[in-house]
Amino acid sequence: MTLRLAVVVALLAAMAWAQGAVIEEILIHGNRRIPAETIRARIFSRAGDAYDEGALQRDFRSLWNTGFFADLRMEREESPKGYRIHVYVQEKPNIREINYVGLSSVQQSDVLERFRKNKVGLTLESQYDPTRVKKAEVTLKELLAEHGRQFATIRTEVRPIPPNSVGVNFLIKEGPKVKVGKIRFEGNKNVSSRVLQRAMVNLKPIGIPRSIFLENLFSKTFDASKLAEDAERVRYAYQQRGYFKAIVSDPKTETRDAGGFHIPLIQKGGGKAVDITIPIEEGERYHLAAITFKNNKAIKDSRILRAAFAMRDGDIFNAELVRKGLDALREIHGELGYVNFTAVPDTKFDDEKRLITLEIDIDEGKPFYVRRIEFQGNTTTRDKVIRRELALEEGNVYNSRLWKLSLLRLNQLGYFEQLDPEQDASVRQNVQEGTVDITLKVKERGKNSIGLQGGVSGLEGGFIGISYETNNFLGLGETLRVEGSTGNRGYNVLLGFTEPYLFDRPLQFGFTIFKRQFRFNQADQFTLATGQQIPESAQQFLLNYNQNTTGFTVSGSYPLRRSFKRLGLTYAFDNSSVAVFSDASRNLFEQIAFRGLSGPQALEGIITSKVIPTFSVNRIDNPYRPSRGYSLFLGGQVAGLGGNVKFARPIVEYKYFRPHKRNVIGLRLQGSFLTGYGGQVAPPYERSYIGGDTDLRGFDIRSVTPIGFLVGRQSIPLLNPDRTPVPVDPANPRRGTYTVPIPVHRIVFTGGDTSFVSNVEYRIPIVGPVTLALFNDFGMNFVARPSQLQISPSSVVDLNTNPFGCPSLNGSFQCVGGNTLSFDSHIDVVHSTNYQPRMSTGVEFQVILPVVNAPMRIYYAYNPLRLDSLAASPDSCTTSSGGAVSCISRDMFPAGGAGDFTYQETLRLFAPSFRLHEPKTTFRFTVSTTF
Repeated sequence: MTLRLAVVVALLAAMAWAQGAVIEEILIHGNRRIPAETIRARIFSRAGDAYDEGALQRDFRSLWNTGFFADLRMEREESPKGYRIHVYVQEKPNIREINYVGLSSVQQSDVLERFRKNKVGLTLESQYDPTRVKKAEVTLKELLAEHGRQFATIRTEVRPIPPNSVGVNFLIKEGPKVKVGKIRFEGNKNVSSRVLQRAMVNLKPIGIPRSIFLENLFSKTFDASKLAEDAERVRYAYQQRGYFKAIVSDPKTETRDAGGFHIPLIQKGGGKAVDITIPIEEGERYHLAAITFKNNKAIKDSRILRAAFAMRDGDIFNAELVRKGLDALREIHGELGYVNFTAVPDTKFDDEKRLITLEIDIDEGKPFYVRRIEFQGNTTTRDKVIRRELALEEGNVYNSRLWKLSLLRLNQLGYFEQLDPEQDASVRQNVQEGTVDITLKVKERGKNSIGLQGGVSGLEGGFIGISYETNNFLGLGETLRVEGSTGNRGYNVLLGFTEPYLFDRPLQFGFTIFKRQFRFNQADQFTLATGQQIPESAQQFLLNYNQNTTGFTVSGSYPLRRSFKRLGLTYAFDNSSVAVFSDASRNLFEQIAFRGLSGPQALEGIITSKVIPTFSVNRIDNPYRPSRGYSLFLGGQVAGLGGNVKFARPIVEYKYFRPHKRNVIGLRLQGSFLTGYGGQVAPPYERSYIGGDTDLRGFDIRSVTPIGFLVGRQSIPLLNPDRTPVPVDPANPRRGTYTVPIPVHRIVFTGGDTSFVSNVEYRIPIVGPVTLALFNDFGMNFVARPSQLQISPSSVVDLNTNPFGCPSLNGSFQCVGGNTLSFDSHIDVVHSTNYQPRMSTGVEFQVILPVVNAPMRIYYAYNPLRLDSLAASPDSCTTSSGGAVSCISRDMFPAGGAGDFTYQETLRLFAPSFRLHEPKTTFRFTVSTTF
């Protein structure tokens, strides 16, 4: 008893001593990666605290709950002052490697994105956790199933990496790819299977929509997660056709071996296909009885609300039109400031009459007013530049339509990245005061635009050009533009400035100053078009001239009632002169009646003074990468208010963009017409020439033009068969050689007075700024009014009164026996080159360059409609018994060998057949836009 009592007394004493003991220190053992201080921070007990068993248990749970450790224990050691606490930890290993062995159907980046979306938490350098690995397996299987690998198996292998890391290997067997097989519908009697299949946007085959034979070209990959969504779309397709109570049961699937054709050693055969069967109970077809409204206070006239629904009483009930009508109601009330408007439709059925009455319960809420509009992100652009484009003002009722219109106007400026009403605008409500504060977050684009262009053109030769434009000069919205180009056939220099808000009013004012030179050598152009080299001796009979022009423009425009419509007026003045380097050029500019003067004086001081009234509508959402909207431009040039040339040119251009899923369909139509007036025709250089990357991509720049023959008088020497000239007077050779005046039809590229161009593109975004575009360009450039190629009266009189030919000489050695010919007063156009349609179709890669702010384009074009024909010269003819005709005939030359030889040489030189040939394909690089 005495011993037991002594033990009990000792234990009680020890407990009493322990209760009075303190923690001398806390020691951490086994940690490698986690600092000791981090572990101590998770322990509530501190050195110097009284020793407490309950507190240590709490500290143990705190450390364990961190999830950092695979094992944990705490021990105590007596010390002179109390206890030392030893904490022994075993850290969970880090994941040093993650490998996906056998993964081929899905990119690793897609796997990581799905892990992030599903919050798997499995990343490099994270702690190994078996539950996370299992969650990763499940996520991987779901992702593979979406890509048609429903039979994939995944096994995880964890490999230790000393000293305290692991590598996780996902061993994947993807299995056969599963495609959508046959899609069948059971019970559909009134709606065809083809229509229902079209509604299944996720699983329907890929082909040509609305096609009889080509809708089912390629099967899609089967994704079980999308099947229920497509079944709901089938039910909605019935509700759009009045079968409101149609029942679409759960789809049935059956997996089978796909088989099918494959190329041995190249394509894998077999695979799996899932046949889908969707049972349907159509039910009865319902019509609309009426649409009524209740609790509508802001708009009491129900007729206004009823007009939002494009479905009349008695029509087949269409759920899609109901949805659009509810959206229209929301828009109508949004214009009145009812931000929190809701409309709840209540559908009432009359099964006997198969009618549906729709009662819409309206909860308008209260109208909100705009208290404040602020901007963020505009480091360069002034607030007032943004604010002046807003149709919504502070203090007014919040109008959702005006706010969307304001963002569209801002997007059209091109100052900022595309603004989205949902993502970039924050609308904060103060319900008690009925106000909203709007914060618009913008991201400024590079305000500088650098354009590069270059290449080889049959009309302009080799050239290179650069343009610089800043569309937000000093952050005030002004545009400064500088252009320059040079080549072996000309140069162009331009300086322009535009002020969009003159005197802080929406009056746009601008001006340009320009100087350009154009050098045209028809021998080179002719060689390009025909593939035939022109002898140097014949180049005097082709066009070769320089045109120098200096001028300026002043323009102004004003929007109509803060809308997208704009009226404009431009005045342009330029002074041109033409320097000719061949007889043909001299004849062209001296004979064409494009100004009141004729002869050499017609080549200097060609002054054009013209006004250009314009009307435009622009609702395109973005000037750089448009995706929706349209624009219309109507304009006209009228020259003759001063100056010495008179012509008029109406112009029309229409653009349209429409999104198609994530792609964009673009269309442009453009046409113009040119005519002179007051007894004059338009100058030759004002006529239209099309072709190049801005209209018809497969053709050379400005090479699409009608071709004509300009008649003139030419004296040629009479030659002996040995090519020696025949003297007029053999007894006196100093009297000169025997010459014969002949009519010569020189080929000229007349240009058209009427042009039409259409461009269609299907733009497919690839990644980032890269876009693939399939295009088709169609155009015509023709002479609708031959009278506008009018030759000056003095030239016509000279041609029709002076005889051609020199069959013999009289005693004074003067020509006798020549004939006068009859010529038209205008240039003859080669029929095969007039009204000739051209077409280019091909593929184009577009990359928006970040600094240049313009698309770099590489395209390949095939030209199914092009010019490829022979053109016979009008100079080749014979003399009939009826008299002379307007061409070169044998009777213009004297009898004998010299006359025979000279006649044949003349036909060879002046009356060949020309092959007019345009390229079949084109591969080109450019930095510009077509539209």
